[in-house]
Amino acid sequence: MTQSTFGHVGPRDLSLFTDRYELTMMQGYYEAEHTPTATFSVYFRHLPPDRGYAIAAGLEQVIDYVETIEFGESTVAFLADQGFDEDFLSYLESFEFSGEIRALPEGTLVFPDEPLLEVTAPIVEAQLFETLVLNQVGFQTLVATKGARMADVVRRRGDGQNLVDFGSRRAHGTDAGLKAARAAYVGGFDGTSNVLAGERFGVPTYGTMAHSWVQSFESERESFEAFADVYGDDTVYLVDTYDTVRGAERAVAVTDDRDIRLGGVRLDSGDLIQLSKDVQDIVGDAGIVVSSGVDEHFLGEFFDRGGVATAFGPGTSLTTSKDVPDSGVVYKLTAIERDGTLSPSMKLSPGKVNYPGRKELYRVERDGSYTHDVLAKRDESLEEGDPQLETIFDDGSLAYDLPDLETIRERTARELEKLPERYRRVRNPERYEVRISDGLETVTQTLETTIREREL
Repeated sequence: MTQSTFGHVGPRDLSLFTDRYELTMMQGYYEAEHTPTATFSVYFRHLPPDRGYAIAAGLEQVIDYVETIEFGESTVAFLADQGFDEDFLSYLESFEFSGEIRALPEGTLVFPDEPLLEVTAPIVEAQLFETLVLNQVGFQTLVATKGARMADVVRRRGDGQNLVDFGSRRAHGTDAGLKAARAAYVGGFDGTSNVLAGERFGVPTYGTMAHSWVQSFESERESFEAFADVYGDDTVYLVDTYDTVRGAERAVAVTDDRDIRLGGVRLDSGDLIQLSKDVQDIVGDAGIVVSSGVDEHFLGEFFDRGGVATAFGPGTSLTTSKDVPDSGVVYKLTAIERDGTLSPSMKLSPGKVNYPGRKELYRVERDGSYTHDVLAKRDESLEEGDPQLETIFDDGSLAYDLPDLETIRERTARELEKLPERYRRVRNPERYEVRISDGLETVTQTLETTIREREL
């Protein structure tokens, strides 16, 4: 069986993971012999509410898709049944990406109007990627950002507590659960409960017991004894099935009777902050894992009230990004070939105006902190800032060395350390400044005037 970074077991055929109108347009381009080179940009028009930044994620899955996409016999047969023309289907059978992709490396900070990714290719090729790219980059960026917000609260206000993704069962499907585990790790989590995510992506896995283990025995003590006999030292016991404080006392008693080390206890209901303090008096130096309803807001309150924990297990709020379940990223045409030259293009729709042309992004750092970004034309050199976009594909060939997840996770941590706290606040963060270069501003104003004179 074939394995890919998408987390699937079986064929990697995602060629039909697209909206029908993409294929309809592709067929139109092909049959009209209208195949100019085009640039599409993926970006946030606005960051979601209470987000002062986002963390780029999902690029690895885009790379895998571009490298493996093919329209096989059964796929072409299905499209024939859907009414697509024979000549176009023959083109799809030999489909290969021939263009360029530039992108922000995973783990990089991103702000409104900045390209997470740009595709430059014949429009009949580039059009196909919209659905898949937005699906993978949008979702993982959303969850990586949610994870980074929690990790940042722990880093700034906690005491080195671990964060473990417990949310697979609440994710919107198996693929979402796997990608959420990966994205959370990119954002700064320490592991996941999802074993398949561990196997696919190398994310460390963690887990102990559920309430069903305790309920299946005649008494809580008997359930702890059986678990201790199987797993011995350093076991973590779920102690809130009946009464949290008494459960903690029983866990200590069982491990003392067997002369083994108590690994810790997990709290999953009730006033978790107060109970964590009550339980610490019982378990001493053993670990306390807090789960249920954990997010960045809970973590802030937890530390405010002096809660005690060695680890947290966020679930639903993480994998669904519960407070902000939609990233809002878009895939928009920003340049099109005219008379052999790639010319800037833009929309003038109210609320949806975009900066035209191919871009470069520069990030300015002073005294170890990011001060602002500058969005510029691709061919525009600036005196300040470091360019952020990397070439991923060049002439259809992969030109990028994929980092491992540990490296990506470390990048996220470094990026956040350089972003001043006022932009990282969980509530009401300040807006990070993204300046528009003189060159890009001139192109934008000139093109808008031209379009208005021609179309309006």
